[in-house]
Amino acid sequence: MASPIKKLDFRAFMPLRKERVERFQNGDPEISGTDSARAIAKALHPKRQYLKIAQVIDRGEDCKSFVLAPDPDRGTSELAYFAAGQYLTVFENVNGAELTRAYSISSAPKASLVGIYEITVRKVEGGLLSQYIFENWQTGAPVTVSAPAGTFTYQPLRDAPTVIGLAGGSGITPFMSLANAIADGDEDLDLVLLSGSRDEANILFREELDAIAAGTDRVKVVHVLSDAKPEDVPEGMEQGFITAELIKKYAPEGPYSVFLCGSQQMYAFMDTELQKLGLARKYIRRELFGEPHGAASFPDRPAGVPAQVTIRVSTLGGEREARGSSDDTVLQILEKNGVAAPARCRSGECGFCHSRLLKGEVWVPPALERRRLADQQFGCFHPCCSFPLTDLVIEIPEP
Repeated sequence: MASPIKKLDFRAFMPLRKERVERFQNGDPEISGTDSARAIAKALHPKRQYLKIAQVIDRGEDCKSFVLAPDPDRGTSELAYFAAGQYLTVFENVNGAELTRAYSISSAPKASLVGIYEITVRKVEGGLLSQYIFENWQTGAPVTVSAPAGTFTYQPLRDAPTVIGLAGGSGITPFMSLANAIADGDEDLDLVLLSGSRDEANILFREELDAIAAGTDRVKVVHVLSDAKPEDVPEGMEQGFITAELIKKYAPEGPYSVFLCGSQQMYAFMDTELQKLGLARKYIRRELFGEPHGAASFPDRPAGVPAQVTIRVSTLGGEREARGSSDDTVLQILEKNGVAAPARCRSGECGFCHSRLLKGEVWVPPALERRRLADQQFGCFHPCCSFPLTDLVIEIPEP
């Protein structure tokens, strides 16, 4: 006998959200604190922030930083505050495709109070949005982003007083924000940052990090160069990869947490290395895995998958059809076909793209599986980190 919940048409409940929002907005103004609470909520969690590029900073090989400021002409006069380690989701329309990408904020939280965010973008081979950004984002250009989001933040009730930060390449960005917050006195912890780069020429934020470390004894920075020859490694830097032994070398005597942010390859390597440290699970924190770069890059992908799949998409606005490569995630296929879908983190964490699978099969790499058991039982999935194994019929919420 089918479970009663499977007989429900979830689309019938979606109009209730609009009704409840309207009732809240039209609530009794005589209720004490209502207006101030709404103002605070709107300031901290705006649906969209309309910004403009104040400065473009060339970071070297296929990497740029963008300083973003409010754009009052489009409706944003001040920036939402954030916690060090959070990210912004960028919204762009590229050749008719509504795209989203999440970028960590590298500037200090207090800089947002004077109207400054900074994000860093590395151009990805074949990347739809990164290519567009490098070709079109110039000083003065408009940019639309989400409110700050993400859970890669320091929590004193959970994390140890010392954090060992492991950064790979552009994974340095959330640690830049954290280091700045420590220097400003906004975060109370000691940070030992092991920053991995290919060689000395490719160290991101080197001058900024060295200046922070020179100004406070609560931040220590160690650059780790993977491709440099031992004789070419300057004094005070390390050669090779970040390993368990290297972490032990710089770890304190007492308890410490490990925060990781880097590439898929780095995470796979560190999974083995971190086991050697014997840390409690709560002391290991990971930034978003990042958007999957092709199902074929995962060694445990199921075999026998067709090269092309068709996805029939149902929303409140009607039905659409999308066709694409099974090497792409469901979300990527939708975007390439001009089907707008809600998305923020693109890594299965935030839940904005939470959808229903009505027919067909999808595969989620174990490292990206963040669904609740109830979601898996009742056919709900995250298109951003799910790869199609067959043709699909799905329901997605309105973006």
